[in-house]
Amino acid sequence: MNELLNISGRAVAVYLFIIVCIRFFGKKELSQLSVVDLVFVLLISNAVQNAMVGPDTSLMGGVVAAGALFASNFVLKKLLYRSPRINHLLQGEPVLLVYKGHVKDRNLAKAQISVNELEAAIREHGVERLQKVDLAVLEVDGNISVMSDDFSKKTRHKRVRPKINPT
Repeated sequence: MNELLNISGRAVAVYLFIIVCIRFFGKKELSQLSVVDLVFVLLISNAVQNAMVGPDTSLMGGVVAAGALFASNFVLKKLLYRSPRINHLLQGEPVLLVYKGHVKDRNLAKAQISVNELEAAIREHGVERLQKVDLAVLEVDGNISVMSDDFSKKTRHKRVRPKINPT
């Protein structure tokens, strides 16, 4: 029983360590995985496996480690929901990247996003040039939200009410 509690504690410690590292190294890592990012995630998971379960490679050891991770994730999500201060501390805040067609270079550097990556993100949102972007924001989940004049025009169409047949 003591060994299972030890596995739980190590799994939770590794979980919290990885969360802190992701927060420290930036939100960008979460948005879209490149080949390098995917390999990195796979190697990290392999590297921390022994730190979580130690010499116990039994089914029970793996189940206990996974259970501890699920429980930690559940508790942390509840804590983030209930505490805006902790949420801000762990997840940060959105970062303005483009405002009215002008790139915020300082924020781009802070987020470690290249202009090429930003341009690719705006193209994914159907906007052809940075100058046509009204607002681009790096969200706390690592995604880039893009609002443009074209978007607002597309959403201003009148809604046509369906005709109701009284019969």
